[in-house]
Amino acid sequence: MLESQRILHLHFGKDGGAERFFVNLVHGFSERGAEQRFVTRPGRIWKHEIAPLGPTMENHYRRLSVSTPLFTWQIHRMIQRWQPTVIMAWMPRAARLIPHFPGAVKLTRLGDYPRHLRHFRYNDLIIGNTPGIAQACRDLGWQKPALVISNFAREITPVPISRVSVNTPDDAFVICGSGRFVHRKGFDVLIRAAAKIPNAWLWLLGEGERRPELQALVVELGMSERTRFLGWVDEPMHYAAAADVFVMPSRHEPLGNVILESWKAQVPTISTKSEGPSWFATDGQDCLLVDIDDVDGTAAAIERVRDEGGLAANLVAAGTATLEAKFTKDRVLDQYFEIFNGGY
Repeated sequence: MLESQRILHLHFGKDGGAERFFVNLVHGFSERGAEQRFVTRPGRIWKHEIAPLGPTMENHYRRLSVSTPLFTWQIHRMIQRWQPTVIMAWMPRAARLIPHFPGAVKLTRLGDYPRHLRHFRYNDLIIGNTPGIAQACRDLGWQKPALVISNFAREITPVPISRVSVNTPDDAFVICGSGRFVHRKGFDVLIRAAAKIPNAWLWLLGEGERRPELQALVVELGMSERTRFLGWVDEPMHYAAAADVFVMPSRHEPLGNVILESWKAQVPTISTKSEGPSWFATDGQDCLLVDIDDVDGTAAAIERVRDEGGLAANLVAAGTATLEAKFTKDRVLDQYFEIFNGGY
């Protein structure tokens, strides 16, 4: 059944897994018949993916910028004219733009733990993508609804890329990781673990401020010939599907959308015991969980996937089952539209 909603999205994220899910979700809203508009940063690499869904206003929305008062006025004027039924901010910074507007359901969707509640003044509710985030809001004193709606992987059929296309031998044992190259993502740990495994190759998908440091570490550890920095790619699941194991080495990960994608890609998965995976993954069943910053433990888990007969296939089967039980597109969309229709 098509849903009649006018949804305004306020989104000032950059480029990464959270933004990929944003694109997934707004396309799902469109399939349900929602009319949408967007307020984003300029120059996003996913801009073309949301352009067909509705008009976009762009601004960096910096707190101390002289343009911010004018931009805020423009957004509030657009709200008064367009009369959205839902105003949806993505993370606390965007929530500052939500006005007092009784005609809409006003919410912020959080993919990380908030430090305070100051920006949620006009919110009717907060949605976290894990129970821990929702509870953190309550612990800070939030007394309105704090609900949990998680993510889903894109509905595509992963097709393994040709290893030759990224200068990797067909018979190599390939480890894959993806995300922003920042400290919290722990890619230095993954590089050190891969270096301990003779003849293992490493694919790293993404970009970020730590790339020069990671490249220097690869050189230091003698991994240059067996490491590929592949940048942001259109569909990471096609790359994960061509690997032998996917590893998420994050030091802090509120959810871990890349794990949902690796399960969708049918590749055995290893993760740190960070916040999100500790909630939804089961060690030894659908994922191998290792301690944060544990280089030796990560290397040992990778070697288990490579050497332990039947383990890889069992992890893939159980990961698929978890994905289908907890993280489906229809389930997530149903939960959102129930809230949009006042069911909170």
